[in-house]
Amino acid sequence: MSGAGPVAGPDGGLRCPWGLSTEDYVAYHDTEWGKPVHGDDALYERLCLEAFQSGLSWLTILRRREGFRKAFSDFRIASVAEFGPADAERLMADEGIIRNRAKIEATLTNAKVLAGWEAGELDALVWSHAPKKPGRAPRTTADVPAVTPESTALAKALKKAGIRFVGPTTAYALMQACGLVNDHLAGCVSREG
Repeated sequence: MSGAGPVAGPDGGLRCPWGLSTEDYVAYHDTEWGKPVHGDDALYERLCLEAFQSGLSWLTILRRREGFRKAFSDFRIASVAEFGPADAERLMADEGIIRNRAKIEATLTNAKVLAGWEAGELDALVWSHAPKKPGRAPRTTADVPAVTPESTALAKALKKAGIRFVGPTTAYALMQACGLVNDHLAGCVSREG
């Protein structure tokens, strides 16, 4: 799909090509990806899922999302911050999630860090890295970057604050998924403006 432009879906509407590859992706593309996400717990969930996705396909994570939510108390920061070593071992045995010790430990550590923040602080930090002006609509998938100066700055700010397992690429994926940037292709039915 590298370099592909929008593709007509079953309803005739043009979509980003990745958004038509499976039914799971169609729903995610049309209803969630690129829509603004606010709230510390909601952003913590997306941050965790993007970290778990590192090295895997997003479809793998998307199909296990409910398992992740169940395993990590719906990504409520205050709840996950209370998890201890026994919970880490429970998570390592949970077939409903990706059982990667480093990613699990980062998820738990990040909750402990974020539990010490003021309400709305994660939201404010993430959204402060949204580009000041919207970029031009990408025409093909080749026009969509993997990293930007803003994602590099966001990753650096999160790391400085003690957040683990987030680099510029993960930060950019978070920015795309949470609507800080609009990387729906020009002509895509989900692109607004």
